[in-house]
Amino acid sequence: MLVPIPIVCFLGTWVTDIAYWLTANMQWANFSAWLLSVGLIVSALAVLAGLVDFFGDRRIRQLRTAWIHAAGNAVALGLSIVNVFVHSRDAYTSVVPTGLLLSSAVVLILLVTGWSGAALVHRHGVSVRMGDRA
Repeated sequence: MLVPIPIVCFLGTWVTDIAYWLTANMQWANFSAWLLSVGLIVSALAVLAGLVDFFGDRRIRQLRTAWIHAAGNAVALGLSIVNVFVHSRDAYTSVVPTGLLLSSAVVLILLVTGWSGAALVHRHGVSVRMGDRA
C-alpha cells in the first residue's frame, strides 16, 4: 500500500519540472521540491517492506525479475536523493536542466521497475499474505 505514494510523487515531480521549464513560474519548482521530499519519506517505509519481502524468502531472491526490480528501485531512489538536493538550489538552476533530467531518468526507471513488480506479483505469485486468508 506504500508503493503508489512515492511513484505518484516522483511522477508528479517530473510533471511539475516540465511545467516549470515551460513557464518559469517559481511555484512549480516549489511543488517539485515538496513532491520529492514526500516521495523520499514514504519511500523509506516502502524500502523496509521491500527488504523484508526480498530477504525473507529465498525463492524471491532466485528470480531475475526480483533483482531487476530491487536494483532499479535502488537506482531510482539514489537519483531521487540527488535530485532533492539539486531542487534545494535556486529555482532555475534547480530544475533546468539537471533536475528535469534526473526526474526524467527516475520516471523511465520506474516504468521498468513497475513492469517487473507486476511480473513478480502476477507471473511469479509474489505477494504479502494476510494470515490464512491469502
